[in-house]
Amino acid sequence: MSKSLHAARLRDGLVEARGLLSDEQFRQAQEVLSRIRSLGLETVRLAFADQHGVLRGKTIVADKLDSLFRNGMAITSTLLLKDTSHRTVFSVWEEGGPEGIGELAGAGDVMLVPDPATFRVLPWSSHSGWLLCDVYFKDGRPFPFCSRGILRDAVSRLGQRGLDLVCGLEVEFYVFNVDKERLAHEDGGMPAMPPETSLLSHGYQYLTECRYDALEPVADELRRACQKLGMPVRSVEAEFGPSQFEFTFEPDSPMNHADTMMLFRSTVKQMCARMGLHATFMCRPKLDNGMASGWHLHQSIVERATGRNMFMPDAGGEDLTPTASAWIAGLLDHAAESCLLTTPTVNGYKRYQPFQLAPDRIQWGRDNKGAMIRALITAGDKASRIENRIAEPAANPYYYFASQILSGLDGLERGAVAPPPVERPYDNDSLFLPKSLIAAIERFEGEDFYKRTISPEFVAYLAHIKTAEWNRYLMTVSEWEQREYFSLF
Repeated sequence: MSKSLHAARLRDGLVEARGLLSDEQFRQAQEVLSRIRSLGLETVRLAFADQHGVLRGKTIVADKLDSLFRNGMAITSTLLLKDTSHRTVFSVWEEGGPEGIGELAGAGDVMLVPDPATFRVLPWSSHSGWLLCDVYFKDGRPFPFCSRGILRDAVSRLGQRGLDLVCGLEVEFYVFNVDKERLAHEDGGMPAMPPETSLLSHGYQYLTECRYDALEPVADELRRACQKLGMPVRSVEAEFGPSQFEFTFEPDSPMNHADTMMLFRSTVKQMCARMGLHATFMCRPKLDNGMASGWHLHQSIVERATGRNMFMPDAGGEDLTPTASAWIAGLLDHAAESCLLTTPTVNGYKRYQPFQLAPDRIQWGRDNKGAMIRALITAGDKASRIENRIAEPAANPYYYFASQILSGLDGLERGAVAPPPVERPYDNDSLFLPKSLIAAIERFEGEDFYKRTISPEFVAYLAHIKTAEWNRYLMTVSEWEQREYFSLF
């Protein structure tokens, strides 16, 4: 088949008719198909980020991929209705469907459309390709809770002001030896029993070379895989806790880095599992002598037409620029109702502790690692930026980045002014961050910000899922309760 005929056939379907891929994306799709043939790939993994930022999807035989660029791939809609135990927490058997979306009634299908720009070949499974997808209804209408779609809309709103967000990632996580996999029949469930683990190295020797050397064999394998996948890795570090790592990444666009975070977490977990190790991005694992893991997001705003960093003060200037001040103010003003997007698990709120290099209140400071927002802004410094230290590494990156854009943009639109910076972040009268997941849910539902900037339906949808998660947590008898009351009463 000639190249022109093949291109015409690729565009002869629902995806083209509904405008779900651009001309440039169809061109990229042709390149992907050619690359797959030249490499002799056997399968392609099609993955989408669910509401929790967990990759789900299907695997297609490589020579059938062209059909997906024409008509997408059907996938069960209940995957978008589950909590973190993988239970479906909406009734799909009632008339009208969950949240009034009739298409979700009866556990019907939605449609995945691959983004050809995200194509990768897996370093640890060299016969396999990898594509990230967007979620649509079967007729090609956008699915309103699609993670990438929500971020894409936020980026577009910022772009309407002639501005772009540039962000850099610092991500902490743990890797352990697996001592017992816990694969007996009784260990299965929703969720299953976690493995029993032990350390790769001791901790509390932050950035010492001996600790890095102990972790280097694993760090090297992870770094090489990330680099082969095109991730802009900047540094690899031995973090403070035992067997705790940190990877940092060069600045990039929000969508590229949200995709990077999804691929990074999946790469780390899959690579480690193949090495007989267990990687976790859980914020605060229940382990002796453990430290919480954070996810620090560096942010600056650039003028789209010129590339000028709008956070950089002019020479001799010491104050925040109007853009930086308004952006910081917006992040602070909406920090509490954003916590469900930045810190979406029960466990994540156990990181908000004083004197732990983590925030516990809503405030900013100049190069202060105890404040929620750390401003690294200097006159003449083209890398002037802020660092939001609020998030846990388990957050859905698309929702997290969207929360930052929408909050900062609100500050810009109102011409808001940041309050004075703090110097003693754990000793002042700043408002505290929510203390628990349910407190975050109540703020998310109770305020109208995300109802206005995303939709009331999205707020109700996510709050329902996370409330189901919280209710399961409340119904579980903890070790604390057993020790506190079992002998006393």
